[in-house]
Order: sequence, then structure tokens, then C-alpha cells
Amino acid sequence: MPPTSETLTAERILEATEEVLRRHGPAKATVVDVARALGVSHGSVYRHFRTKAALREAVTKRWLDRTSERLAGIVAAEDRDPEQRLRDWLAALFAAKRHKAGDDPELFATYTVLTDELGGVVQDHIADLTAQLTSVIAAGTEAGVFRAADPTAAARAVFQATGRFHDPCYAREWTAPGVDDEFTAVVDLLVRGLRG
Repeated sequence: MPPTSETLTAERILEATEEVLRRHGPAKATVVDVARALGVSHGSVYRHFRTKAALREAVTKRWLDRTSERLAGIVAAEDRDPEQRLRDWLAALFAAKRHKAGDDPELFATYTVLTDELGGVVQDHIADLTAQLTSVIAAGTEAGVFRAADPTAAARAVFQATGRFHDPCYAREWTAPGVDDEFTAVVDLLVRGLRG
């Protein structure tokens, strides 16, 4: 293998793993393929990620975290009223999922397989997203915009009610005619419910 001039980091390994997954899919991608793409031995990869499962978990978490990080910026935008933040957050979640499914369908399919295998990573991601929603709904309740006795329960309900627009099992519907109008109708209904 040719020597690598860059320091091998976990981030470089995750980037290479994503490319290998894109090319080979989750069933055929191996740690040896990742090492080959980096020009290092597979032992070098294992020094950063002890097992193939740990590597797959890390790359999946990284993929999911990209969405969470974008949405966190909306939660933190306290210059916008909570209702607008809620609408923006839900729209950004839908847009992020639709973007991932439409712009890179091979990688989206790969990650759908991986997230099915890695339930804990997915549950952590969902917990993060519902915590973000809880923060927005709690801010709306404190401001008198929403009437939510339990912002956490309300956030879980909003997340579940909008599942069609972010759960990967509905990805085929995300480009259907009228889906944007349906999304708006669901969000409007939820916001009216939160206003009480």
C-alpha cells in the first residue's frame, strides 16, 4: 500500500468509510476496503475503531448528527418566535431527509440498512431530535404562544405526527405531487393544537 502523507484520523476514516459504503453497499463493504481507500493497513483502521460494527456505528452516527446539528441552529435562534422556530424546524427536518434521499439515493439506501441494524444509534438520534422539539415547545409555552402542560409529551406527539415527512420508510412519498401541501396542513393542525 502506498504510504499516506496525511495523519490518519477518525474523521478521515469515517469519510473514507462513507465513500466505500456508497460504492459497495453495506453488505459488501469491508474494513479492508476502507483501509485500501486510505492507503493504510486494516490494522491502522482498527486502532481507531476496534470492530467493523464500531466503525459502522460511528459512520451512521456521523450521518445522523449532520441533521441534528442543522436543526440545533434553529432551536437556538431565539430572535424568532417559538411558533416560527417550530415551523422552521419541522420544515428543515423534512428538507434534510428529502435531500438525503433524493441527492444520494445509494448512500441513503445504505444508511437505511445500517440504521435498521443499529437501533441504539437511531434511538439516540430520535431522543436528540425530540429534545430539540421539547426546547422549542417549552419556549413557546413560557412565552404564552403554546399551551402544553408537558412540553416533552407534546414534542413526542409532534414528532410522531410528522413521521411521514422524516421517517425513511416514507421516502418514496417525499416527492409525490401535493406532499408539500400535505406537510403544511399537518404542521398547521399541530400548531393550532399547541396554541390550545
